[in-house]
Amino acid sequence: MIVWQKAMDLAVQIYELSKYFPKEETCRLTSQITRAATSVAANIAEGHARSTAKDYAQFLAIAKGSLMESETLLTLAVRLKYVTSQQAQPFFDLVTEISKMLTVLRQKLL
Repeated sequence: MIVWQKAMDLAVQIYELSKYFPKEETCRLTSQITRAATSVAANIAEGHARSTAKDYAQFLAIAKGSLMESETLLTLAVRLKYVTSQQAQPFFDLVTEISKMLTVLRQKLL
């Protein structure tokens, strides 16, 4: 699935960007943002493995929630000047793309 592949790309981007965060953020923002980004692909995969379209749609909704959480946390990292807007822009672009894909896929299931 393309949306799952893009969600995996997103998680990799977050892991790469979080290397720029201060060491004191390891157990705070870094941990939270990597878990949220990883959760996007994980929920897409788990939902796909479910037996009903309704269950799958629910997991896609959870994935979108994790996606928005990731976006919010990276916005915070930019505001705290841990990364620049320019560094974060490819991530934000990918978030927009994944969000649209999740919405369309979920609508097809309901």
